[in-house]
Amino acid sequence: MSVPTSSRPIRFVRRGEVISVSNVPPTRTLLEVLREDLNCTGTKEGCGEGDCGACTVVLGEAADGGVQYRAINSCIRLAHSVDGMALWTVEDIAAQDGALHPAQQAMVDKHGSQCGFCTPGFVMSLFGMYQNHVCKGESITRELAQEELSGNLCRCTGYRPILDAAQAMAALPPVAVDEKALLQKLEQLAKVAPWLEADLAYKSPRTLAGLLQARAEHPEAQLVAGCTDVGLWVTKMHKQFGQVLDVTKVQELRQIEHYPNHIAIGAAVTLADAYAALVQERPQLHNFAARFAGLPVRNSGTLGGNVANGSPIGDSMPLLIALNAGVVLMSVRGHREMPLEKLYTGYRTNVMAADEVLAWVKVPRPGGPHPNLPPAGEGANSGERNLAPSPLWGEGWGKGPERLRVYKISKRYDDDISAICLAINLQVEGGKVISASIGAGGVAATPVRAVKTEAALTGQPWTQATVQRAIATLRAEFSPISDMRASAAYRSQVLGNLLQRYWLESQGLQQINLASFTLQEAA
Repeated sequence: MSVPTSSRPIRFVRRGEVISVSNVPPTRTLLEVLREDLNCTGTKEGCGEGDCGACTVVLGEAADGGVQYRAINSCIRLAHSVDGMALWTVEDIAAQDGALHPAQQAMVDKHGSQCGFCTPGFVMSLFGMYQNHVCKGESITRELAQEELSGNLCRCTGYRPILDAAQAMAALPPVAVDEKALLQKLEQLAKVAPWLEADLAYKSPRTLAGLLQARAEHPEAQLVAGCTDVGLWVTKMHKQFGQVLDVTKVQELRQIEHYPNHIAIGAAVTLADAYAALVQERPQLHNFAARFAGLPVRNSGTLGGNVANGSPIGDSMPLLIALNAGVVLMSVRGHREMPLEKLYTGYRTNVMAADEVLAWVKVPRPGGPHPNLPPAGEGANSGERNLAPSPLWGEGWGKGPERLRVYKISKRYDDDISAICLAINLQVEGGKVISASIGAGGVAATPVRAVKTEAALTGQPWTQATVQRAIATLRAEFSPISDMRASAAYRSQVLGNLLQRYWLESQGLQQINLASFTLQEAA
């Protein structure tokens, strides 16, 4: 089959008007279109890989009768993916008479700009915070400001005045987006889309059936779902793709479905929304979710894309393995399910056929049936299944019998890739480990389950002696490599140290890591 060379025009709302950009190649980034085609040079290119935030812009989509605002990195976002959305750059938020938006004025008032190169990105992240919090009557705490600005780096180390600016926005004269008019424009764009089913280089189906059919007809097309990984292939490896198949507009895959024993997270659900759903049921995951990446990356990337890409240092997979999650693969021929760790066959390779897509990630709910335990009312432990947790565990260990912790070790605390990620999920009742589920990243060619360590713990008394034996097993179970992030010896040593940390935390020891540190409000 010949590769189509045409591409549909990109249409989006900017400054209240519909903008149309034609003849955009499928792998051209949004940053390139903004700077080179639309002359929006306020948006800067810093790292070109979604790490520094200098290129941050804000996207808007219709959702639940209103507009959902997301700050994203334009340097690794494919331009065609914003079709049908609203877009704001740093040039767009001041009033027509030149009056600065509160996000801009607060930066001026608090002296938040030094060399100035990172400032447009910070301003746009502040604009996203303003829309999502201040406009809803919510206060911006110091902790929230630090968390939502974690994807923006200031090389002048001027973070304190920028955090001050985040908190100062609410005190300035309010500025509101005319959402009624904007929603009308977005509705018009949603209706005018005659090219969607055409044989074009960039395909963005709206239905699951359309996606599966397109995948069957174009198995060689590059799948994208947020592009936080594929975008790097474009910007850093200079890859070009004749065809791109984007899953993020498929309505069925943009849903999170709740069932009695599990939740099903669609492959097009953003990392931000996917982790919000996980945190809702397991609040102890909040810190890990915030450290997964900067907010602009979590606003673009998808859980399905992270899992399908299969990077051995992808942070989602160790956690999902520890939660005994599974995946659903689909094609026009039908569907199949498997445990998540069975998806991978080697470094960034998997069992998916050329016509298959990863459609859902299924995550067991806390307190529900465990795959390694008999159903309630059966087996020797049935009378102990619903016992209250032992007091030694303290607070913050979640609901039900599971005891979950996930640890990320990276050179930089925020907005960095892991050297090691370890997720530990035990069920301890009557002083005995009745089930162990452990996922690890950064120690093998794929994300892996620590099956030998699980076996060393299961059925054993929960004691320091048991933990010490399991630590030795865990350190010997994998043969990690040395790279720029950590040596093999360091990775093996830290694996055991993290299991030791888990033991100490289970005994009530607190304030033994940075996650225990609380940023104090400014005086």
